[in-house]
Amino acid sequence: MKKKKAVSWLNSEFQNLDLVDLLGERHFLLRSLTERLWNDSHEIYISNSEWFIMARIYKKQPTIAYVSKYVDISRQATHKFIKSLESKGLVEIKNAENNRKEKCLSLTKLGEECYEKNEALKATLEEKIADKIGSENISLLKEILKMDWGLSRDYYNNTENK
Repeated sequence: MKKKKAVSWLNSEFQNLDLVDLLGERHFLLRSLTERLWNDSHEIYISNSEWFIMARIYKKQPTIAYVSKYVDISRQATHKFIKSLESKGLVEIKNAENNRKEKCLSLTKLGEECYEKNEALKATLEEKIADKIGSENISLLKEILKMDWGLSRDYYNNTENK
């Protein structure tokens, strides 16, 4: 009974939200769910922030500065999360080839395995959502989210100065 009340509360709460808040609430709900699903079934605890960082590293060797720039986490917190990922054996930190001050990141074999398992977990979640709202709607939603909305990180900075 509790689950039904929670679902109907969510649905009624979502009815009065604008686009930005709807996207934010759904994002928060999905991220919380995927984090809980992972952490309930695996020995290595990985936070959403750590997953976000791992996504920027997967199959690449970016610098710490690059990762810090493209995750919406403070530089200090990003460094803390990277150290945590390193201590869990998920990330390796190396000196950059061309610049000894810069450090490059890569996922370890364990890090890649965890990342790929989490991708499979998210794919399963997407299938469950598709069962509820239809695979055509999932495809349409993904296409809409991929479109150029005429906004960027620079958009806010440009409008702020006017």
